Amino acid sequence: MKVKIFKPSKTPNQSGFRNSKDWVVEYPKENNLGFEPLMGWRKSNNTRKQIQLKFDSMDQAIEYVKKSKLDYIIIPAKERKFKIKSYSNNFKYNRLK
Repeated sequence: MKVKIFKPSKTPNQSGFRNSKDWVVEYPKENNLGFEPLMGWRKSNNTRKQIQLKFDSMDQAIEYVKKSKLDYIIIPAKERKFKIKSYSNNFKYNRLK
């Protein structure tokens, strides 16, 4: 079982970067689904797929994973590209060129 260590990206429908500052350790989401015999509801034998641990830095996350003796994969953080926009550029004479 390999856990993922990653830094989540900003979702498109939020304006801030609050949820994208921490590094996350996430267990794999295996589908061990079945049906509970009494009520017929879906059940899962793996409750670890619901766990997400958040750390301030990647080093802290790696240290926790090594201390817990788990295999891990590091997904590098993506660089943000900023486009500097100006409202006055909408009214330039040659803006469509």
